[in-house]
Amino acid sequence: MGKKIFSGVQPTGNLHLGNYLGAIKNFVHLSNDIDNNCIFCVVDLHSITVKQDPKELRNNIRETVATFVASGIDPKKSIIFNQSRVSAHSEAAWIFSCVARMGWLNRMTQFKEKAGKDKEKASIGLFSYPVLMAADILLYDATHVPVGDDQKQHLELCRDIAQKFNNDFQIDDFFKIPEPLIQKQFSRIMSLKDGTKKMSKSDLSDFSRINLTDSSDEIINKIKKAKTDIMPMPVSQKELEKRLEAKNLIGIFSSIADIDLEKIIKRYSGKNFSEFKKDLSQVIVDKIYPISKEIKKLMGDTVYLDKILSDGCDKASEIASKKIKKIHEIMGF
Repeated sequence: MGKKIFSGVQPTGNLHLGNYLGAIKNFVHLSNDIDNNCIFCVVDLHSITVKQDPKELRNNIRETVATFVASGIDPKKSIIFNQSRVSAHSEAAWIFSCVARMGWLNRMTQFKEKAGKDKEKASIGLFSYPVLMAADILLYDATHVPVGDDQKQHLELCRDIAQKFNNDFQIDDFFKIPEPLIQKQFSRIMSLKDGTKKMSKSDLSDFSRINLTDSSDEIINKIKKAKTDIMPMPVSQKELEKRLEAKNLIGIFSSIADIDLEKIIKRYSGKNFSEFKKDLSQVIVDKIYPISKEIKKLMGDTVYLDKILSDGCDKASEIASKKIKKIHEIMGF
């Protein structure tokens, strides 16, 4: 029996190699399995926990859709939509905020990290973010959710909300308890300038990341300038653990080319970084540059992108509205 998969991506614009290898590449793989039923959501409601420029947000929503399609997700086989146009998400989030407990949300480490020292100035939306994420998932009876390390805790909270609702209203299995889908043999992608920091679009230096809209020359130049150390290429995985920048670059090679880490270490053992970087650049260009070209082409056809969203929203609304109607009946509305 196939999986019912739900996943969301924030329309932050300027998606990078970390987003591709950490999420989108896996989405393509999951959507190509004919047994899977995939729903991919542009989570624009989640994005407004940080102040957004309306024109930029509109453009970023389209760019996220363009990135999905350019990477290989077929909108005819999978539902692609944006969250704000399906009102059931906001309604379910309120209902679930009356099911979830303050203590559960207080344990969310991502809120503590993002709010920083001055929690009093953080928005309620940032605090209740995982409740909206639970609504996204549970409205579609998703059986599996692809998650990275930073979202595992949020999925646990989603599972807790589902179980509590089922128990409170004594309805077994009304909400499916979703399972996490964790990528095997995936290396977390770090900054090209600092192996201790995640690759991020918020980093001031554009040389810290490979953007999915970069040209082949930009990709080659960024890899050439990527931080390494003065030692030759590592000879073992044990040695790799102590050399974070080398570990990151070898991890990128492994993830993008689907080659085992050990094989890459063996192939370049003791060699100069220049030879490895040349090959790594080519591997990235071969995979990312065609996506970059397609994104730019699709961004020139906003009518097509808006049609994908419109069709996807109709399909998503049909599923979500039925679930909301049942929730109303259960709760006595």
